Amino acid sequence: MNGEYPDLIADVPEPYNELLGNVPALINAPQTWSVSVSDAKFHWYDLVAGFPSVPDIRDPVGRYLRRMQFDLEATTEKRLLYFVVTRPRIRFDAKRTTQWGFFSLKLTIPLLVGVEEERDSITIELEVPFAATLKKPTVTLFEQFITLNWGGLVEAWSIHDVLQNFDNDHKFPSKILYVGQTKDPSGRLAKGRLAAIQKLHQQYSEDSDMLLLVQRLTFAVASDEGDPADLPENQNPVAVDALSKDRMDLVENALIKYFEEPSTRTRSAQEMLGRRERIVEVQAAHKVEQFRIDLRLEESGKYHELKSDKVATSHAHVIDCVVLGSEIGVTRVVPEVRK
Repeated sequence: MNGEYPDLIADVPEPYNELLGNVPALINAPQTWSVSVSDAKFHWYDLVAGFPSVPDIRDPVGRYLRRMQFDLEATTEKRLLYFVVTRPRIRFDAKRTTQWGFFSLKLTIPLLVGVEEERDSITIELEVPFAATLKKPTVTLFEQFITLNWGGLVEAWSIHDVLQNFDNDHKFPSKILYVGQTKDPSGRLAKGRLAAIQKLHQQYSEDSDMLLLVQRLTFAVASDEGDPADLPENQNPVAVDALSKDRMDLVENALIKYFEEPSTRTRSAQEMLGRRERIVEVQAAHKVEQFRIDLRLEESGKYHELKSDKVATSHAHVIDCVVLGSEIGVTRVVPEVRK
C-alpha cells in the first residue's frame, strides 16, 4: 500500500498512522515455504445446515450438538483451512438391535448404507471410561447418533465419529468439493449460511453426507534473512494476522487449483479474477519462489483418505507449488515413507 500511494501516507489521521505502524515488516530475500498440517478435525456440516433449532443441552445428543457448534464458532476467529467433503450416506439402523460379544465389550451396531439403505453393520470394541459405574453401558440408537449410558456418564457419538475412531471395513474416501478459510467475523460457515456451501449442500445432501475438514497449518519459512514472522516488529496481533492472511491466501489458491475441478466450480469469474490479483500481490510482497504443501497427518486412518473429481484417492497429498505470474503451478509429489 505504501509503495502505491506514497503521497497519501503523510496526511492520514493519527489512528490510521497507528494502524499503518502495525503492517508487518517484510524481508528482501526470496522465500521458500514448507506447509504442513498440525491438527485436523471433521465436523458434520449437515447437522448445522438449514437453520437448526437450538439444541436441548439436557439431552446427551443436544450437548453433543452444542459442543460442535461451539467448536465451529471458535474456528471463525482463526485463520484455518477447511475442505468441504462428501461421503456416502450412512446411518445407524435404529429398528434393529445391537449385539454384544461373549465376555467382551465388542459391540456390533446395525447400519444402513447409501440412499438404498442397504443393511450392514460395524463391530467396535469399547473401553470402560474412568467415570463409569457400570461395566457395560445401556445402548440407545438414533438415526445419526448412538448413546452409551455408563451410569456415571453418558457418551454420545455420531455415526461419523464411530467410522473415524474404530477400525472398520467402510473404506470410502472423503471427496473434496471446495477449499476455503474459516476466519469470518459473521460466522456464516458455522451457522450454515455461507452461500457457496449452501449451494453445494443443496446439490449433494440427498445422497451424501457433507462434512467440513478443518485443518491448522504450520509454516516453515526458509530464507537468507530468516522468517519475517520472527522479527520483533511483527509480534503485534495485527502484523501476525496480516502475515498469516498472506500465507493462507496463497496456500488456499494452490489447493483450489489442485483439488477443484473448474467445470464444476461454484466460484464466480469475478472471484477468480480477484484471486489471481491476490497471488500477484502476495508473491510480490514475500518473494515466494516455491512452496510445498504436505497434507499428511501423523496418525490417520482410511477415513482421512482424500480425493476429488480432479485428484485420485490418497492419504498422502504432497504438492509442490510455484507462482507463475497470476497463477500457481501445482505438481503432485510421491512422498517418502515416514519412519
